[in-house]
Amino acid sequence: MKTAILLMAHGSRIAEANQAVNQIAAMVKDFTDYQIVEVSFRENHAPTIQQGIDACVAQGAERILLIPYFLYMGAHVQEDLPKEMEEARLRHPGVEMAMGKHLGVHKRLAKLVIDRIEEGFSEQGWN
Repeated sequence: MKTAILLMAHGSRIAEANQAVNQIAAMVKDFTDYQIVEVSFRENHAPTIQQGIDACVAQGAERILLIPYFLYMGAHVQEDLPKEMEEARLRHPGVEMAMGKHLGVHKRLAKLVIDRIEEGFSEQGWN
């Protein structure tokens, strides 16, 4: 069964800000065996989530794991993204879809914050 991963980000009016999730998607594809890894945006940038799902289906995806690229369990994660998935299910009834967890609280994120703290100290020349 051909599986796709769809990263769903918020989106920004500043186009360059949206490149970060594209870079993450490229890394996910490089570090894994997932053949289809797509990016989509809830607001302010294309492709939309519906366009992202359609792109996965166009590449032959029989199931799609939708991953919210969000830190917090806000209204988008709780309400909007599940509605997007339900809308897509109506258009693609033969494609299995499931929502993964948002980034949330995780030890790896804490370690990343520590890395950024250490970089900040180093850049400032602080001990």
